[in-house]
This record gives sequence, C-alpha cells and structure tokens, in this order.
Amino acid sequence: MTEVLLLLLALALALACGVFVAAEFSLTTVERAELEEAVERGDRGAASAMTAVRSLTFQLSGAQLGITVTGLVIGMLAEPSVARLLSGPLRDAGLGGSADGLALVLGTVLTTVVLMVVGELIPKNWAISRAVPVARAVATPQRVFSAAFKPLIGHLNSAANHIVRRLGMEPAEELASVRSRQELQSLARHSAKEGALSPGTADLVVRTLSLVDLTAQSVMTPRVHVTALPEDASTRDVTDTTRATGLSRFPVYRDTLDTVIGIVHIKDALAVAPERRDVYPVTALMREPLLVPGSLTVDRLLDRMSGDRTMAVVIDEYGGTAGVATLEDIVEEVVGEVRDEHDPQETADLAFAGHDAAGRVLYDADGAARTDQLAGIGLRVTHGPYETLAGVVAERLGRIPRDGDVVEMDGWRLEVTEAAGHRASRLRLAAPAPGTADDDPQHEGGHRFPRGHRSGRGHDTGGEHGLRRHRPDGGHRADGGHRPDPGHRADGEDGR
Repeated sequence: MTEVLLLLLALALALACGVFVAAEFSLTTVERAELEEAVERGDRGAASAMTAVRSLTFQLSGAQLGITVTGLVIGMLAEPSVARLLSGPLRDAGLGGSADGLALVLGTVLTTVVLMVVGELIPKNWAISRAVPVARAVATPQRVFSAAFKPLIGHLNSAANHIVRRLGMEPAEELASVRSRQELQSLARHSAKEGALSPGTADLVVRTLSLVDLTAQSVMTPRVHVTALPEDASTRDVTDTTRATGLSRFPVYRDTLDTVIGIVHIKDALAVAPERRDVYPVTALMREPLLVPGSLTVDRLLDRMSGDRTMAVVIDEYGGTAGVATLEDIVEEVVGEVRDEHDPQETADLAFAGHDAAGRVLYDADGAARTDQLAGIGLRVTHGPYETLAGVVAERLGRIPRDGDVVEMDGWRLEVTEAAGHRASRLRLAAPAPGTADDDPQHEGGHRFPRGHRSGRGHDTGGEHGLRRHRPDGGHRADGGHRPDPGHRADGEDGR
C-alpha cells in the first residue's frame, strides 16, 4: 500500500514537472504581440504571462529548478517503489536472487519512460503548438514558484553567469534575443491595427519577411510563357522581337530551351550599326546566363542577382529549363504589381466578377494563378502534384481540360471557360453559397481578394525580361521565340 501511495505522489510530481516544462517552452515561443492584444482585452491569464515574459531569464531559471527538483524526487520515490512491487512477481517467476537487481532496472526504465512522456514530451509539444493558451494557464503557478525560491534562483544564476564569463562569454537576456520572423510579422500586423503603421507599410513588412518562404520556382515565369531566341538568330531578330513583344531581355538557347547558353539585351543590339544587324550574330551580344535551381530561396536568389544580372534561368530537378525569374518578379512579390506606361494591358489572374443568381461570389481566373493566390480568396487547395489552378483542375479531371469542364471542390465550382495549349487557360470560379459551412465572410459576398498579390507568372512579369504579358485578345505563348514569331515554341510545339 505504501508503494502505491508513493507512486501516486510521483505521478503528481511528474504532472508538476510538466507544468514547469510547459512554462519553459510556452514563455520562450509565445508571440508577445498576441499576448499584448489579449492583455488589452482584459485577459488576466495573458497579463500574468506577459509579466512572466518580461522577467524571462528569471522565470526560465525557476522552471529549470522545478524540473530538476521534481525529476530527482520522482527518481527517489518511484524507482524503489516500482522495484519492490516487481521483485515479488519476479521471484515467483523463478528468477531467485537476480529478481531484486532486475526489478531495480525495470523500475528505473519504467520511471524514466513515464517521466519523459508525461512530464517532458507531452507538455513540450503542447506548449509549442499552443503557446498562448498554455502560457496563460501556467504563468501564474510558475511565477509563484519562482518567487518562493527567488534567493536560491538568484544565487544559481550568479554562479552560472560567473562561470560563463570566465569562459570568455557574456550572458545574454533571453528577452533581448532576436525576434522570430513570425513574431515580427505579427508585430507589423498589430502595429497596423493600432495605427502605428499604415496598412500598406505593414503589408510591405509582412511580404518582405515572407520572401524566405519563396523559391525561385514559385516566383518564376513558367517555360511556356518565356520568349527566347535560338543561337543562330541575328541582331535584327533581337530588335524585331523587342518591337513585337515590348520585352528587352531574352534567353538564347541551343537546339531547345533546355540548353540556355546566354542572355541578350536590346541595348547591346541597338549598339550595333543598323546596316550590320542582319549579319551580326546574337551569340556575339549575349552574356553568360545565371542558372539557378528551382529550390533556391528568393533571398539567396537576390544575392546571386548582382550587378546587371537581373534575369535567372531556373533549372528543374531533371536538368531542364523550368522558366526564368527576374528581379521584377521578386520586387512584385513584395510591393505588388509594377507597371509603367509602356506595359500593355493584361488580364488579371484573379478578378472579382460579381455575383450569380444564388448570391455566390464569382471570380474570373487565369489557369496560371498559383495555389497560394487561391488561398487569398478562400479556396484552400490541398498539397498535390500541381502549382497552379490549371494543374488543380487537370488533376481533378484526370485528363486534359476542355471548354465547359466543371470541377466541384469544398463548395467551390470551377468552370473552364477557355482551354488552350492542353491546359485550362481561363476559368470562372464560384465561391460557396452564402451561409454554407464553406463560406468565409471576408470579402464581397463572402471572400477576401488577395490584397496586392499580383498574378500569374508570365502574365504580369514586368515587360522587359523575355516574358510575355497576356493581352485582352488572348495574346500568344512564346517560350521559344523563333524570330520573331511569337506563336512558335522553342521545343518545336506550336503555341496557341
């Protein structure tokens, strides 16, 4: 009976250890801006957590003391109790004199497992996944414990700091550590909500901090929208293609677009005397291409785009050309669409198109709209072998889309209004009907349009880097750019 009571006490101490572990992880991972919002709403738990965060080093030392003490006491109580409970059955099993030793080993193992799972892993994972509610729940008991043992914690901190300084390092306050990217984004949103930052500035900060999540492949203009020149092209072809497309930079390829051997700029072509442009080869004008893997993050891509290298050829995992990424592509991810007076009018990838008879919000969409843009209007697309709306539709249909095809998903209706080039090029999206479970009232009729998020690689890519914008008449696809026929593709297939 005594052993059972001791084990119950050990279990209670394991739960107390869990409180200290939860306090340690929740107080270090919680977003302070979110806590401040809760405090302003009068949340007492959040106020206690905020007080604990302001003395984070002291509270963490208290949590570590609590974890250490409870762990030691649990070992003293549980291990011998479990050993005594197991030794009898082990002797009855015929183990004789070795029963006590084996019981002690089993007691140690069982105690360690229970302490790790109940007192360490579960509260740690809980605190990391739900930092704010956990911090609100455990901050007060943590502060009471730390206050009760304040003198001891102070002496332990002083001793640890002394040793750290002897090793040539200066102790740093946890509160003074660098804030996480997510926390900075939360602070920007909170500042905009409070009026300290304009919404546009806050959005700019959030977008800039999000660049680390983007890759070259996610911002590139896809291969099918790239205008390029073959290596046997002349300088005249460069000027003619610029005149036809309004673009200023073009990849130069050998045989197919999978082998890009250079980049040519219209300024270099214009430097050639007009009477020599028909015979002066493009290979004499081109510069070495910047080749990058599609997995390269955008912040690292910016580092690679030094000097006059404002176009990168994105290579896929099989060694072929996936598309091109330009400096303007990256800038537009931050500030939104960048256009000048020379840019032709293009159709948007996602445009509000009114309501239908049932009150459903309608959008006109380009097949090149990315899945993250779809999330901006409330259409959540699960991860799959696609990156664009056209890919989602093709995957759901299981075949090449045709005009009039309809896909239903999560209350949304996706109708192909124009299919060209083996893909759904234009679609009409209908949001879930108002009042349904899938409806998300954030915008006119229930959905929020992605503010400032520009659309469609290749449709809105800055009209100067070998990329074609879509015009109201549908335009032409030209990833091959046989001089200067904009409807011919570099891999030999006809464009639309």
